Amino acid sequence: MTRADKSAETRSRLLDAARDVIRARGYNATTIDDICAAAGVTKGGFFHHFASKEQLGVAAIEAFDAMAETLFNSAPYQALPDPRDRVLGYVDLRASMIQGDIAQFSCLMGTTVQEAYATHPQLRVACEDGMSSHVAMLARDIEAAKQLYAPDASWSAESVGYFMQAALQGAFIFAKAKQSNALARECLAHLRRYLETILGQP
Repeated sequence: MTRADKSAETRSRLLDAARDVIRARGYNATTIDDICAAAGVTKGGFFHHFASKEQLGVAAIEAFDAMAETLFNSAPYQALPDPRDRVLGYVDLRASMIQGDIAQFSCLMGTTVQEAYATHPQLRVACEDGMSSHVAMLARDIEAAKQLYAPDASWSAESVGYFMQAALQGAFIFAKAKQSNALARECLAHLRRYLETILGQP
């Protein structure tokens, strides 16, 4: 393995560790030492790649966003011809991901921005960019479904996309508060029923 390969691997381990530790502990409670321990990297290795925890946090959010984009753009529901089915397929996939450790299926951006929106503007902007990009992805299918099944509806596709994300983030919060994956899945079941209602029946 070349020096460049080793450096890239170290950076990747730090990004993965930040993603997992921050989702489990929160941004403020996570220290550089915690991230280094989880990544198996020395503090010197950390500061070779990142000047601060905040800089790593921004990079971890960007990596999380890129991972999510790849995951959802390549998901099987994307091949469905009907945009209504794609919207519902997205919700079904998100519901299927709610299993195991809560930290492993919750959102890094949602977890971070709840804590850091007022104190770390760079983190807030990174979270807003990632979450709004995800909403824009959803809005394309929502708009296509609206044109087919609810062309006279007064709501916008973008507003429904934001509502879907609000429901998801709320489901993650209650999963943490109640320690209940089942409750989070039921929240998404209600979201699905709502979408079926506003998009009408094929």
